[in-house]
Amino acid sequence: MSKSKVYFIKDITPENIIKAYEALGKKLPGKVAVKMHSGEAGNQNYLRPDFVKDVINHVNGTVVECNTAYEGARNSTEKHEKLIKDHEWDKYFPFDLMDAEGPDLELDIPNGKVLKKNYVGKNLANYDSMLVLSHFKGHAMGGYGGALKQLSIGCASSAGKTLIHTAGKTNDQTQLFNNLPDQDRFLEAMADAASSVVNHFHGNMAFINVMKNISVDCDCDGNASAPCMQDVGILASLDPVAVDQACLDLVYNSTDPGKDKLIKRIESLHGVHTVEAAADLGVGSRDYELITLE
Repeated sequence: MSKSKVYFIKDITPENIIKAYEALGKKLPGKVAVKMHSGEAGNQNYLRPDFVKDVINHVNGTVVECNTAYEGARNSTEKHEKLIKDHEWDKYFPFDLMDAEGPDLELDIPNGKVLKKNYVGKNLANYDSMLVLSHFKGHAMGGYGGALKQLSIGCASSAGKTLIHTAGKTNDQTQLFNNLPDQDRFLEAMADAASSVVNHFHGNMAFINVMKNISVDCDCDGNASAPCMQDVGILASLDPVAVDQACLDLVYNSTDPGKDKLIKRIESLHGVHTVEAAADLGVGSRDYELITLE
C-alpha cells in the first residue's frame, strides 16, 4: 500500500496555502464547504478571515461552522452570528452556520468504536465537497486540534458535540459535564464522528493544517495561552490522519524548546489516540511521505 502524501511549505503566507492546495492535484467538485474555526471571543490565535480569503476564493468556497455545546460567544445561533460579524467572517466570502436552525443531519456510523450515529449541522447536505482548513495547536480536552478535530467536533451540531464529548451517553447539552467519559472513549468518539463526515463526502475532501500561533490551548478558549512554539509551516494532504500525524511528528522532532509545553499537553490527554483510532477505522493512514515544496 502506497504511503499518503503530505506536502509541506515552511513559509506561511496566503499564497503558499494555495500552493499547498494545488500540490494535491485535486479539484474539489461542486459546491465547496471550507470548514474553519470562527474563534472564540477574546482568542488571539485563530486563523483570520483576511489571511485565508485567497484560498477560499480560489476554491470558490463557503466557510462553514457550527454552534458550540458550552458557555461562550458561540453556543447559540444569535450569539454566534454576532461573533461572525465581529470577526469579519462575512466580509470576504459566504459564511454558513450549518446548525443555525434544526433539525440536525444524522450520519450513521455502523462500524463506530463508540458512536453509532453523529449529529451534524443540517446544511452539510448542501455541499458536494469540503476543504478542511485547520489551525494546528493544543487542545484542553483532545490534547491537540487539527484536521480530525475539525471533522468531528467542528462539523457536529451542538447536540452532536455533546454526544461526542460524552462518548455517546447523551446529546443533551445541559447534561454534558455530568457525563464526561474515560478519556480514550472520548477520543475514540471523535474518531468515529470524523469517519462519518469523511464517508459522507466519498473522497471529495482536502485537508490543510496551518502550524502558526501554536498555543497549548484551542481557538475555542477566549483566554488562550500565548503561542509556545515558533511557527512551523503549512501542511496539506488528501488524508486527514496523515496530515495530523505529520504535524505531531514535526512537533516532536522540533528543536524549539517550547515544544515541551505542547507535548506535555498532548501526552497528558493521550491526544495521539484520536489518530490511532481514526487510522484503525480506515479514515486514513499514519504512514506518510513528507514532500517539501519550495
